[in-house]
Amino acid sequence: MKTTIKTILFIFYLFALPNIVLAQCNEYTKKECIPKLTPYTFNGQLNNAVLSEGETAELQLTFYKDQEYRILVEGEESLGKIQFQLFDTDYNLLYDNADEDHTNLWDFMVESTDDFVIRVLVPEDQKKERIESGCVSILVGFRAFGSRTIFK
Repeated sequence: MKTTIKTILFIFYLFALPNIVLAQCNEYTKKECIPKLTPYTFNGQLNNAVLSEGETAELQLTFYKDQEYRILVEGEESLGKIQFQLFDTDYNLLYDNADEDHTNLWDFMVESTDDFVIRVLVPEDQKKERIESGCVSILVGFRAFGSRTIFK
């Protein structure tokens, strides 16, 4: 009887734990990251994942002509400085935030509508005995070209 209860509890935790972790990651993204897109409009897609040190994730997105974009890649502090890169679909490197001291924001425009790949790399800390993991968010904001508020 005790074995059956333990087995049922184990199966419950096995299925419930990923949902709990993902829910926490969604809350982190909503509260900590989305406000940093201002003055750009959030595109409404929550792109986040729980990553561990040394892991890489990729996301393919379409960017449209005549729009200005802001990419925000934000990770929890325990992960250190997150690296992100933008590639075209042939994997030609277009941008690497490592060239700009691992900034978490990048504003840009595209000349024509096209698909691009964002690659996120979580650095490995060789000094730590335990591998850290945490939430990493990739968010996109946009605004129509020329819609900036100009102060005189």
